[in-house]
Order: sequence, then structure tokens, then C-alpha cells
Amino acid sequence: MELFKEIKDELKIVERELHAVVQSPDPLMTQTSSHLLKAGGKRMRPAFSLLAGKCANFSFEQVLPLAVALELIHMATLVHDDVVDCSSTRRGTKTVRAIWGNKLSVHIGSYLFSKSLSLISKYESPFVNRILADTSVRMCIGEIEQISNPFDIQKTVKDYFFTIYRKTALLISASCQLGAFVCGAPKQMYESLRRYGHNIGMAFQITDDVLDLVADEKLLGKPKGSDLRQGIITLPVIYALKNSPKRDKLKDMVLRQNNGYEPEEAVRLVKECGGIDFSGQIVHRYITRARNELSALPNFHSKSALASVADFIGTRRF
Repeated sequence: MELFKEIKDELKIVERELHAVVQSPDPLMTQTSSHLLKAGGKRMRPAFSLLAGKCANFSFEQVLPLAVALELIHMATLVHDDVVDCSSTRRGTKTVRAIWGNKLSVHIGSYLFSKSLSLISKYESPFVNRILADTSVRMCIGEIEQISNPFDIQKTVKDYFFTIYRKTALLISASCQLGAFVCGAPKQMYESLRRYGHNIGMAFQITDDVLDLVADEKLLGKPKGSDLRQGIITLPVIYALKNSPKRDKLKDMVLRQNNGYEPEEAVRLVKECGGIDFSGQIVHRYITRARNELSALPNFHSKSALASVADFIGTRRF
């Protein structure tokens, strides 16, 4: 991505290291893990750790194990999500589940997560281990809460924020915080970067949920309205369920998604009552907070890149 041009060489090495780490004596383990890597991805979490590291005494050798581990954790969650959601494609490519089935997919996800633990064990600091362990636990709790309450039309904005904080914002926040920490940044700096990452993560997930309703399916890499079909009630829908003049009709549509009902009409009602615009306003607030955290920091080499990422997240279309 153009946003990460100043760390493109480092990201290439991260990519090579990811492929090297997932190699296994078992050819099937290697094949499935490599398939997941070749499907691509933004590699945002490694990128955030690298950019944050550049705010201090940057050492690529020091950040590399963290950057790879962060992406492995993220990949593990994606594999498990695809099993839970019965997803056949991701980013326009067949999922591991679609090719090799649920049983193998579950174990591949666990394998990738275990590999991340091996990498993190290279850091002697208990702080790094504690942050990532706590992050991983809370990410799992967030996912469990989401899948255990499908089609919950009583879900509040507060409930939604709590869910996306744990399932998305926490890992991005940890990426920024720990990237700076392992490069020797003072506490005030890595805590500001943690808060920057939190706000970016919240904005990223809200934008993701909006795109699920309005994006071009070819760019999105999955069918439009996937969340509605799975009973995942996101911010635009929560707003519409409260404010739409046709909220009763919308409630009925949402509850019928699991009976094969197509979501196009529900999406139209969400748009008409301002659910998309409201969500965009919330994204803007989080982006503003993220930029404010950066403005409080001294100038460093990657500060402008982090600011550009914030701007991109608020306007992305994929």
C-alpha cells in the first residue's frame, strides 16, 4: 500500500518471514497456511508496529518477531471466523475452510496462534507477553459474545462499541503500543500510540461494517450484506432500528435473515434513515481523536505516515 511506502522494504521481509514461519514438516500444514498468506491482506498490524517503532530507537531486528506474531494472531482469528461464519471466500479467494473443511481449518488457526506464541517468547520483557496474552483473551471474549447473540435487535450502541473494541481495536492498539515499546520509547509515547491505535481500530471496524452494506462486492471480496445474513447487528443497523420511520418493518427483515431473506431492502432502509451517515460521523470522531494523540507527540520520522493512515481509514472503500 502507498500509505506504507516508507516501510515497504521492511514489510517485504515480514512477508518472507511469515512464509518461512508457517513451514512445517507436514506438507498439508504448509500448503494450507501458505494459501492463507497468498490470499493477501493489508498487513496493517505489522505495519503499525513498524511505524510506531520508528518513533523511538528503531531496530528492525527487535520489531520483526513482534510484527510477524501480530499478523499470525490476526490470521488465526480469520481462519476461525471463516469456520464460524461458514465463509467460502475472503478477499475474493476461497477460504481454507472452503477447500479443506472445518476440522482442518480449526487446527490451522490454532497452529498459527501457537506459532505466534513461539515468536513472542523471544522477548524477555513480561510486559510484551502480558499485553498480547490479555489482548488475545479479550479478543476471544468479544467474538464469543458476538456469535452467542445473533439477530439481537435490542443491541445498543454501547454494546456494539464494546464488541468492536475487543474484536478489532485491541490488537491494533497493541501493535502500536508494543512496536514503540520494544524500540525503547518512553511510557508517555507508547501510551499515546496505544490510544492512537485504539481510535484507529474503532474507526477501522465501523468503516468495515459500513462497507459490508454499501461497498462494491468485487472490491470488498465478499457478498454485500454478509453481516445481516449472519445476524451481526452493526452500528448503521442499530441506528436505523431506533430511528427509522419503518423500524418495525426493518426489525422483521433483520429477524428473517436466517430464513434465507435477502438483505437488499433492509440495507435500503438503513441508508434512507441516515444510518450510514451517522456511522460516518462516528468514524470521523475517532479519526480526530487518533490525530490528536499524534499531535501531542514530538516529531518523528513516521508521524506523517501514521497521520496519513488515519485519514485513509476514514475514507477507504475496501
